[in-house]
Amino acid sequence: MQTFPDGPEVALPAGDVTVGVVRVGDTVRRPHQPTSEAVAAYLRHLQSVGFAGAPRYLGRDAQRRDVLSFIEGDVPGDPPEPWAAADDVLPGVGRLVRSLHDASEGWRPQLDFDARVRDRPRAPLPEGEPRLVAHRDVTPQNVVFRDGRAAALVDFDLVNWTTRSVDLANTAMHWVPLSDPRDRPAVYDGIDEGSRLRLLLDGYGGDAVSGAAVLAACRLRFAGLYDSMRWNAEHLGGGWARMWDEGVGEKIRRRVAWFSTVEPRLRAALA
Repeated sequence: MQTFPDGPEVALPAGDVTVGVVRVGDTVRRPHQPTSEAVAAYLRHLQSVGFAGAPRYLGRDAQRRDVLSFIEGDVPGDPPEPWAAADDVLPGVGRLVRSLHDASEGWRPQLDFDARVRDRPRAPLPEGEPRLVAHRDVTPQNVVFRDGRAAALVDFDLVNWTTRSVDLANTAMHWVPLSDPRDRPAVYDGIDEGSRLRLLLDGYGGDAVSGAAVLAACRLRFAGLYDSMRWNAEHLGGGWARMWDEGVGEKIRRRVAWFSTVEPRLRAALA
């Protein structure tokens, strides 16, 4: 096992599921999890192709925690601060996700990402769209900003197979955000969802995924979330169970109903 220097541990903000993440010097120490090997393999691939917007996987420390490089910058809180909810950050988020997808293109790992969740309900992926491995959880709290620009991603625990359109739909769900206005933080009051979605997709680039494809992916993604989250809560417990107890299932149902009413307006904004 590789030796890493000890030092003062500074607690980092806890995610929805993973707790006990700390900074030690210029490294991050995270509890080792069933997904750790997949995360390590993906981060090594990104490093091998020169993608600079992700931490480097360094090994495991004496406490058997995963060790990653620390990325300097500003990370939005929960709920996000006004600067992180501003329209002008969205194109940069889109560009960051595009660069990640481009770096992931063609990687075919010999890994079983779903060994412990094989019975979990699967939301379908779009027919005919190439699969790739990606982050799948680009929330504001997982994006590092430098000089006001989205510079890097952290917390790769949900890395798995997806498609460009579905990963973009998931990103839009958190960043536009595409949710019932009753379930949004106050910082998003009065937003124009169509123009914000357009900014995100313009940053990503329409040459790879059309707006229509992203809206179709939103329908697929949102429709499958309820059963998937309920399974996670019942079988994985922890933060998944806490979110379910706090009412995430009802929020998902409200999102599906809300999206069905606003999709024509979003389609017009992307035309």
